[in-house]
Amino acid sequence: MPDRTRGPNGPFPRPRYGARPTMKDVAARAGVGLKTVSRVVNGEPGVTAETEHRVREAITALGFRRNDSARVLRKGRTASIGLVLEDLADPFYAPLSRAVEEVARDHGALLLNGSSAEDPARERELVLALCARRVDGLVVVPAGGDHRYLEPETAAGLATVFVDRPGGLIAADAVLSDNFGGARDGVAHLVAHGHRRIGFLGDQPRIHTATERLRGYRAAMAAAGLPVDASWVSLGPTAPDRVRAETERMLTGPSPVTALFTGNNRVTATAVRVLARHPRPVALVGFDDLELADLLTPAVTVVAQDASRLGRTAAELLFRRLDGDAGPPRHEELPTRLIARGSGELPPADGTSG
Repeated sequence: MPDRTRGPNGPFPRPRYGARPTMKDVAARAGVGLKTVSRVVNGEPGVTAETEHRVREAITALGFRRNDSARVLRKGRTASIGLVLEDLADPFYAPLSRAVEEVARDHGALLLNGSSAEDPARERELVLALCARRVDGLVVVPAGGDHRYLEPETAAGLATVFVDRPGGLIAADAVLSDNFGGARDGVAHLVAHGHRRIGFLGDQPRIHTATERLRGYRAAMAAAGLPVDASWVSLGPTAPDRVRAETERMLTGPSPVTALFTGNNRVTATAVRVLARHPRPVALVGFDDLELADLLTPAVTVVAQDASRLGRTAAELLFRRLDGDAGPPRHEELPTRLIARGSGELPPADGTSG
């Protein structure tokens, strides 16, 4: 077998320890010119099959990798985009993140992501860190209500699309779910099954989705001619301790609620645990589907969003902007879907509609 560690003039030169092999190193090992290596690496014509084979053997032996950063920077791009979510561990954001990643991959771009933890200061820090790394664009689930800090970046050409919630105080693209309509439909489902005392458990009131879902709840109650007692509404952190205490409060007293509408999957999960120990049946409809909701007893009726479609739509809009679409900011609203599974049909505990 030929000695692949030596050339006609002695041992092949090796890159110094800790240095990445370059095209110059590949050229020296293959015994060809730098331009020939460049043609092979970039898939250009003009190289014989035997020479290409020799160059590829040298690439494999040296562990050479093309410097894509330098290549895309010459085109004025970094071939990377940033994704800022509330919480990467939240099951709702997993399909959204995957959809953005798939669209980025289809466009030859790398996805960098991080969690804001619903902290506006952390969101800003993370977004600006991604900007400092010269990402071509951003998809952001906003935590704060003021995104004017991004105006210098967008003016410099950074494409930005907000998803799930709109950006604050900034003219920018946004892709949202129909939070108002979905909540209205979910509460109307409870009303249609005889419930008149319906509680609402939601997220923090500064969050756009929480206020839109509360607005949908109130609209459904008003359309049915039903009053809303202040004690039936609770917005705040989704921490289990708070949700548990508020659920138990609504279920007790002289005029307890007979049904609950929960504002997101985390609130729903805690409410399900409370209701499992409650002595009387209570109907439940939750915004967002959750894993195993159909296997619970009773199964949980939900207003489902298409998180994957949200992510895909936002990412596709982002790449249209990167490809030169300079139209005015777009606001896209995707429909939700009521999935009736049985928990909304439970009768009020006292057997009446009152």
